[in-house]
Parts: sequence; C-alpha cells; structure tokens
Amino acid sequence: MPLIPEEPQIHESAQGPRATPASGRTAPTPRPVPGPRPAAPSRPGRPGPVRPAPPVQRTPRDAAKPGPSGPAVSAAAAAAPQIQLIPASLESALDAAEETVDLLLESGRAPGDVLVITTGAQHPWADHELSFGEAAYWAQHDAGDDVFYTDAAVASRAATRPVVVVAVNGGPDTVAATVLPLALSRAGALLIVCGDPQRINSVLGAGV
Repeated sequence: MPLIPEEPQIHESAQGPRATPASGRTAPTPRPVPGPRPAAPSRPGRPGPVRPAPPVQRTPRDAAKPGPSGPAVSAAAAAAPQIQLIPASLESALDAAEETVDLLLESGRAPGDVLVITTGAQHPWADHELSFGEAAYWAQHDAGDDVFYTDAAVASRAATRPVVVVAVNGGPDTVAATVLPLALSRAGALLIVCGDPQRINSVLGAGV
C-alpha cells in the first residue's frame, strides 16, 4: 500500500521541474540539460548486447537436443508396471486373488482389464469354461469383456492386460519361477502376486 502513495508524489515532483522553467525564464540553462538526453544513443547500445544474447540461448537449446534421450529413459522406467505382494498361504492364495479382483472392480477397473493366473489348481471359472471346449474358452479371452482366469501352463497364450494377478496356490517352484516373469511381461500397469512372501522371494532371488 505505501507504494501507491509514493507513485503520485513522484509524478508531482516531475511536474515541479516543469514549473521551474516557467518561473525561471533563466531556464534556458536547463534547456541544454535536455541536450544530455541525446545520450539516448546509449540505448542503441543496449540492443547491441541483446542481439548476441539470443545466439547464446540458442546454443543451450542445441545442447538440450541430446537431452530428450534422458526423459525418454525416465518415461521407459515410468512405463514399467508396479508390483504388489499380498501375503497368503498356498491354501488361501486363490481366495486372496479373488478378494484382490473384487477390490480392483470396486475401485473402477473394468473386468476386461484383469487377468488371473494360478500356479496350482485352476480357478473354478476356468474349469467350468474349459468344459465347453478350448475354442469357447479362448474366445472369451479374445473378447476381453470379463476377468479371465488361466493356468500357468497356458498363460503364455494370454494377451497383455492392464492388471495381472498371480495366485501362487501350488505347483513346484519351477512353475512360479517361470510364471512370475511371464506375468510381469503381460501386466500393462500393475502386477499383484498373492502367496507366501518367503517362497516368492526365494523363487525370484530378490524381493518383489
């Protein structure tokens, strides 16, 4: 607020010197004072340094050209799917996967976004649909209208989906060691593994 009153005072002082030439007819002496105003040629000097400045800016822009490779790498890293581990025993892994699917659907995920892979016994839905033949079973997979349940043995045939849920509900460790990297490659955004953390970590050789 104090800045506002100061500005009008500055304007009044500017009017003051104008009054001086009126009273001081001797003001011809101040008239030469406008003569120093021709010092404005210094103004053309200002654009001079401004002109070299743009080329200097262009050089960093050129240097920034290799930069896009950096963000491209970070974008690739960001594109990697997230991995979540839900602790569960062999007996409860399938139930944990079912609960996970319910939560995904409640959170707004479309049924066709989810693929469920089992390492042991197949999900009852897969058993039921396979009873009508593999052609009808995989036709539902290709339609992509609903959650699709498959077994680790044929999971390589499944296409990529935004979310892949793996239920480590049995089978030898070699199956889990094979299906987990496969599931990661099929997950577009999120991989959720339901099973015993110690077993999963021992299979992968690192924490999930």
